[in-house]
Amino acid sequence: MTRLATIADAQGPRVGAVLEEGRVLDLCAAGLAAAADMVGLIEAGPEAWAQAKRLAAQPPPGAVLPLVAVRLLAPIPRPRRNVFCVGRNYMDHVAEGDRTRGITQSEVPKYPQFFTKAPDCVIGPEETIPPHAGVTRWLDYEVELALVIGREGRDIPRERALDHVFGWTIGNDVTGRDLQRRHGQWFKGKSLDRSCPLGPWIVPADELDALATGIRLWVNGEKRQDSHTSKMIFDVKEIIHQLSLGFTLKPGDVVLTGTPEGVGYAMQPPRTLQPGDVVECEIDGIGRLRNRVAEG
Repeated sequence: MTRLATIADAQGPRVGAVLEEGRVLDLCAAGLAAAADMVGLIEAGPEAWAQAKRLAAQPPPGAVLPLVAVRLLAPIPRPRRNVFCVGRNYMDHVAEGDRTRGITQSEVPKYPQFFTKAPDCVIGPEETIPPHAGVTRWLDYEVELALVIGREGRDIPRERALDHVFGWTIGNDVTGRDLQRRHGQWFKGKSLDRSCPLGPWIVPADELDALATGIRLWVNGEKRQDSHTSKMIFDVKEIIHQLSLGFTLKPGDVVLTGTPEGVGYAMQPPRTLQPGDVVECEIDGIGRLRNRVAEG
């Protein structure tokens, strides 16, 4: 499996390939000029992507570092545009949300419900999530499969949608639920600073069947979410198709595809994220994204 990450040390950020046995390949040092940053690598196109995969498969020894010698940032530390998101995309999650409002007969959404998170929301693995005390009393988690656009396109047919994907990563759509409800539109509750953990790396599009993979989340070791991407109401092909209608998707765009059931606000009784809580998101075929809610 190829794992493309944004790494950083005293030399600054750049793209690396995370290897087995606690090692990482510095793709710039290995001679891949396009690897100065992840979006640059994506924009360089398929030949550069293929070269990165070849180097990861046969890493030049002189460009390999111990993984502990670098820090993993978010794969795209600051997207050029807002992070695009889909709400209410697993039926069990729709039903649990409806139950909190006294609705017992849930209806399947007819169209994807799109919203965005501001670029500055993005943080990487092991970075802390602010509790935003005094702003929200209801901080919540949402594990999500994230896709990264590789090829520009508009009005993308469903059957060609995966041709536009560079790769897959994990997102945590941290949300201030009270703000989400108070303001009607979801942007405010979804765009608190540092509320979009992303990572720990990107798996190339052809190395994961994103239509059928497991997705889970733990808080302090307690499993809260456990589902499968095959349960999406709108799968990744339909999401790309619908989002691109009349709207150009560009290389490096990040799209979160919705969360399954098990969010904190729908538990009985509801359970919010607290300072010190450790949230771990996992998707089979990608890995695990871990973040802690900051103290105070």
